[in-house]
Amino acid sequence: MNLHFAKTEFDARIAQACERMAGQGLEGLLLFKQESMYYLSGYDTDGFVLFQTLFLSGDGSLTLVTRSADRVQAAYTSVIEDVRIWIDSGDANPGRDVRDMLESHGMRGKRIGVEYDAYGLSASRGRMLDGALEGFCKTVDASDLVRRQRLVKSAAELDYLRKAGEICQAVQQEAVNLSVPGAFEGDIRSAMHRLVWSHDGDTPAHVWPMGSGPSAQLVRYKSGGRCIGEEDQVFHEFAAAYRHYHAALTFALVTGK
Repeated sequence: MNLHFAKTEFDARIAQACERMAGQGLEGLLLFKQESMYYLSGYDTDGFVLFQTLFLSGDGSLTLVTRSADRVQAAYTSVIEDVRIWIDSGDANPGRDVRDMLESHGMRGKRIGVEYDAYGLSASRGRMLDGALEGFCKTVDASDLVRRQRLVKSAAELDYLRKAGEICQAVQQEAVNLSVPGAFEGDIRSAMHRLVWSHDGDTPAHVWPMGSGPSAQLVRYKSGGRCIGEEDQVFHEFAAAYRHYHAALTFALVTGK
């Protein structure tokens, strides 16, 4: 098992989330945000682009509904012991698998919170879920329940943020050193990423914008790079992540006079 926090910390987070649920009259919570799943269980995957949900019951138990590709992922990275697999076929409706899972927890007729505001729950999937749960239980939007809890960081989380900051500063210095006339943007970006990974960092949550010359004022990533000119402006916006905790920097520099 590859946990980045002590089991006692996960237990405390789950207990606090259950208290917050009780305060809102919820007997369960369907999590669709990857950051919520990671925070409460350690579950670490990019499979959130496909349908999956982590259910937190009012008694603190966790149940993951996901595809078979993430069964081993959950076992290796998380404290989740109850994993239910939905079969990804052409006519599959995983909303019904969620309903069956909730039925096994005695949630019929109960009030269940749902993280509707989540990248992992598209409008189409949300309608599918609502259709499957209609008449079975009462669903309410609880998108902010865990998000607000996560605002207060533990000592371990702060340590990870500091480590991310250290990596971020090293990456900034590398960018400064390499952003010279004649340098190709792709080579600079490659060296910056190498520093993150060589410090056991993670791929950041966004694609780094970087530009020079006519693209120096762009603040979004675009495909295609160029070589820095003799008298040029270079824009960098990047982040370093450590155990998925991020530190970000934005700066510009000029070459020549």
